[in-house]
Amino acid sequence: MNRIGVFAKRSNPDAVVVARELTAWLQERGIEVFVEQRLAKNMGDAEGYPGGSIPAMVHMIIVLGGDGTLISVTRKVGDLRVPILGVNLGSLGFLTEIPLEELYPVLEKVLEGDFTVTSRLMLEAVVRREGQEVDRYQVLNDVVINKGALARIIDMEVMVDDDYLTTFKADGLIISTPTGSTAYNLAAGGPIIYPGLNCLVISPICPHMLTNRPVIVSDQSIIRIEVKFQDEDVVFTGDGQVGMPLRGGDVVEIRKSRSSSLLVKSPSKDFFEVLRTKLHWGAR
Repeated sequence: MNRIGVFAKRSNPDAVVVARELTAWLQERGIEVFVEQRLAKNMGDAEGYPGGSIPAMVHMIIVLGGDGTLISVTRKVGDLRVPILGVNLGSLGFLTEIPLEELYPVLEKVLEGDFTVTSRLMLEAVVRREGQEVDRYQVLNDVVINKGALARIIDMEVMVDDDYLTTFKADGLIISTPTGSTAYNLAAGGPIIYPGLNCLVISPICPHMLTNRPVIVSDQSIIRIEVKFQDEDVVFTGDGQVGMPLRGGDVVEIRKSRSSSLLVKSPSKDFFEVLRTKLHWGAR
C-alpha cells in the first residue's frame, strides 16, 4: 500500500486543508501520493494528476468529502477494483463512514494491512434510440428517469428480463442498487436494502395509481424501460450526477455491471449504526 490517490470536495475549504495535511502525513511515511489535479491546484501544488488516470496508478484511493464525492470517484475506478476509503468532513455519510477524527488511526491500520472492504454492486445503463446505442453509464446508486418541472405524467413500459411488469404512469422511475436504496429510493418511499444483498429495486416516483408500489428483483435481471411520451421534458440521470435528455420511444436497459466498488469499512461503525445515526432512529 505505497501508492495512494487523493480526491476531495474542492468547494469545501476544510477538505483542501485536510488534503494538504494528509498528503504530507503520507509522504512522511514513504507513500507516493497522487492528488487529483484540480485539488492539487487548490492546495497550491503545481503537480497533480487527471482524476481519470489515478485509479490505474494506485493501490488505494482516499476521498475527503461526502457521499456524492465518493460516488463520482467510483465511476472513475470502474472495473479496476481499487479500494476506496471515504472520509466524511460533515455529518456522517452512508458511504463515507470514517469521521475526520478517526482518519489517521484508521490509516495506520490500513498501511499495516489491517482492514476489510465491502463490495458494492454497480449498474450498467444503456440508452438506445431507434435501436442504436447513444450512451452508456456505470453507476453505484441509481438510475432515474424523471419528468421536467412543467411536464405531464409520463408513461414508462417496464420489462424484467422477457416478462412485462407494467406501464408506470408517474413523475418518474428509480432503479436502485442496495447501496442506493438509502438515497432517492428512500425519499420516494422505497425500502432500505442491506448493502450485501443481491437485488435491485424498481420504485415509481409519485405514481398515478396508488397501487403501484416498489418491486424488488434479482440483480441478475435485465430491466428495460421504454419511455412512452411525445414532446415532453424527460431526463435520464445516473447517480444524480450524469445523464441526458430522453425522447419518446427511447429505451433504457439496466443490468448489473461487471464492475463493483470496494469500500474500506469503518472499524468502529456498522451499517445499522449508520442508519440509526443518519435517520435519527430512537430520537424524541
